[in-house]
Amino acid sequence: MSDVKIAFIGCGGNANGHMNQLSQLEGARIVAVCDVQPERAQSAAEKHNAQPYTEHRAMLERDDLDAVYLSLPVFAHGQPELDVIARGLPFFVEKPVAINMDIAREIQGQVAKEGLITCVGYQLRYLGSTLIARAILRNASLNMLVGKYWCSTGHGNPDAWLRQMNKSGGQLVEQATHTIDMMRYMGGEVNTVYAMQANRFLTATDCPDVNSVSMQFESGAIGALTATWAYDGDWSNANILDVFYEAQLLNWNPSRVSVREDGMWTEKTAPSPTIDEVFVEAVRSGTDAHILSPYSDAVKTLAISLAANRSAQENRPVSVSEIG
Repeated sequence: MSDVKIAFIGCGGNANGHMNQLSQLEGARIVAVCDVQPERAQSAAEKHNAQPYTEHRAMLERDDLDAVYLSLPVFAHGQPELDVIARGLPFFVEKPVAINMDIAREIQGQVAKEGLITCVGYQLRYLGSTLIARAILRNASLNMLVGKYWCSTGHGNPDAWLRQMNKSGGQLVEQATHTIDMMRYMGGEVNTVYAMQANRFLTATDCPDVNSVSMQFESGAIGALTATWAYDGDWSNANILDVFYEAQLLNWNPSRVSVREDGMWTEKTAPSPTIDEVFVEAVRSGTDAHILSPYSDAVKTLAISLAANRSAQENRPVSVSEIG
């Protein structure tokens, strides 16, 4: 069985996490890495015995690549994906997929035209806790979903791209997209959102530091999400979801599902493959049957985040279909 040969565009923190996973995965080999910061590319190349590049088009000229990972700042998505598609290579891209819907739709259209295997880094979909929750909810009627993403990543340099609204889209686009995606994955598609945002503490940036979003699901269920990156605490309040179904409550977080059985609360978990294992196997087999987060689906999650931002800016409910 020959190795799946992988290249990376972007060698930052998220990329390093995937590189470390792939380095432990039999049948996967990182052969090339690229970053606009030469020292990052060199460091990753030395660690994973790969060839470093600072220009992704030069790297894509190689004839030995089977797949590409793209781990880029939100504002940098677009041309790198189109260049990978032009090479006809399957790709894994970190969330969110773009800063706006025009870029996302262009890439989505080219992916469909070429029939490429894609995977977006919504790794929470692949967890054992998620598989269990979905099984419990499969035939249930959902009433309400309540999510939260509270963390401290808004602190720090106010000039960093993450804290510039036109580069990151703010917390709802760049970060709480994980929780929004899980609410979609558990509850189905969202029709309308109504959001409020404010800068209450981290006023040196133009990104809101508190967000409250109401959602109307196609099923008739309603949803509520609160998100802040001004919380100076641990990560135990990030990516939490309460699902009220019929007369019951399911509490989900990445590590476990808590449900009531026979009057007693029970915590459940299960082993599961990593998203990197699933993607590499998809590339090897040539089928995306086990990919739960293809590009076309991730675009729908982006639309909800963008609709929430527009709702807050215009102080009105916004239909997700308005976003394009």
